[in-house]
Amino acid sequence: MPAVRRLVLDVLKPHDPPLVDFTDRIAAVDGVAGVTCSLIELDREVQNVEVTLDGDALDVDAIEAAVDGLGGTVHSIDLVTCGDRPVERSPRRDA
Repeated sequence: MPAVRRLVLDVLKPHDPPLVDFTDRIAAVDGVAGVTCSLIELDREVQNVEVTLDGDALDVDAIEAAVDGLGGTVHSIDLVTCGDRPVERSPRRDA
């Protein structure tokens, strides 16, 4: 399997833990060099967040397990980067 260097996830999480704590605990997963969580939508019961992770070799299964352990659910994997260097996203043809 190729080394995953960047991952963008669409995650549904409960309000607890708070976003700062959630982000910190995801950042503690082995192989994660940095993580950013952006609040997309807020509901009475849950938060929809975009989680962007960087590292030299991200363990997708370990990250998903950490999200699950914090009460969250990965809805989708929206972006994956593999290889020696990042490639800029090309514009969508239907846009």
